[in-house]
Amino acid sequence: MATPLAPRREIFGWAMFDFANSAYTTVIVTVVYSVVFPKLIVGDGPDYRQGNLLWSVALSCSYALVVLSAPILGAVMDHAGHRKRWLAGSWLLTVLGTASLYFGTPEHVWLAMLLIVISNYGFSVGESFTSSFLPELGPTESLGKISGFAWGLGYFGGLVSTAAVIFGLGPQTPENFERLRLVGPITAAFFFVGALPTFALLKERAVPKPLPAGQTWLTVGFSQLAGTFRALRSHRDLMVFFGSFFFSMAGLSIVISFAFIYGDQVIQWSPTSQTLMFVITQFTAAIGAVAFGFIQSRIGDMKTYGLTLLIWTGTVGLIAFSLPIAGALGLEPEHFFLIVGCFAGGCLGATQSAARTIVAVMSPPDRVGEFFGLWGLFGKLASIVGLLSLGLLQSALGLQNAILVCGAFFLAAFFVSRMVRVAPSPVSP
Repeated sequence: MATPLAPRREIFGWAMFDFANSAYTTVIVTVVYSVVFPKLIVGDGPDYRQGNLLWSVALSCSYALVVLSAPILGAVMDHAGHRKRWLAGSWLLTVLGTASLYFGTPEHVWLAMLLIVISNYGFSVGESFTSSFLPELGPTESLGKISGFAWGLGYFGGLVSTAAVIFGLGPQTPENFERLRLVGPITAAFFFVGALPTFALLKERAVPKPLPAGQTWLTVGFSQLAGTFRALRSHRDLMVFFGSFFFSMAGLSIVISFAFIYGDQVIQWSPTSQTLMFVITQFTAAIGAVAFGFIQSRIGDMKTYGLTLLIWTGTVGLIAFSLPIAGALGLEPEHFFLIVGCFAGGCLGATQSAARTIVAVMSPPDRVGEFFGLWGLFGKLASIVGLLSLGLLQSALGLQNAILVCGAFFLAAFFVSRMVRVAPSPVSP
């Protein structure tokens, strides 16, 4: 029996979590703090290779914690019910860790790294928790539009929060560092307030299951995790898709975490161009997420996903060769980089939105939380591989040459995706 479409207010409430948490990934991971950390906190100019490496290590450590815990949390969440409580816990952890970034200074580099690990861990497991609600919000044919709406609203949230930080706190210069320390508290406040509608409007439908005699949540979690991997073997197409998703997320993690670092260190753009790039990518990402949601409904989830991967592959090539291409065209490198940003922004939400819908469609209804735990597992494991690959390569080759590994990840994701047939999975035996 098809899942009925949830009330609009509940769908809006669910999507508001994407609106709120985009403040973290946009302000902290992508636009502002990602530049502040290597440039002002580590400060090993002129090429900031050590700062870039430490940034990739901090993010990778947080994703390693997700890899270790997310599948178990998903299994326990399914068994215990109370998904909103788990979502609230991840939300508060992110808020507290982000607010504490105020105390990260050049004298306390390792504290700044630790707080990134804590806050990014909370943000990342929260992504899996909120995604597990998606299949309950409507029939299969509506999930693409719902997911696309949420991603689009999320990029609008990123636009509002980052604009407040950029225009409110000023340039990322050593002279302005004391004001820039407020980046964490402001972002935390936005996430806290923005997510309140989620907990007010989203319904809790998960039904708790009694614990077996002599079992604890931990033993049940490990047992269900083992069962999830066994079940995954009987869902061959979903297993292969997770392989494609792994490569796509390895590429996306590099784009999300290093795009503005690349603009600052390689393109050497002005503060005006940095602001324009942020505005361009946010608007094109919002438009792209919604537009690709409708495209998903017309041509299918997998074709949409594959299309975005091909666009990404070409975009990374343009990024890597921005300087010579701009010179050949008679353009300033930062202006050409802004044009490339339109392609990147258009696909930024679309790839993840399509992947989330594919997992929702292909997961057995009674294992949704567990399989989205695996979704988090493969995504964050990919982020570790992607970020460490780039961090180590840029230490040896420089950031401009190392960025090409990102294109290789997207191309691999496309070829693996060609082996997947998308079909809803029945309830597990």
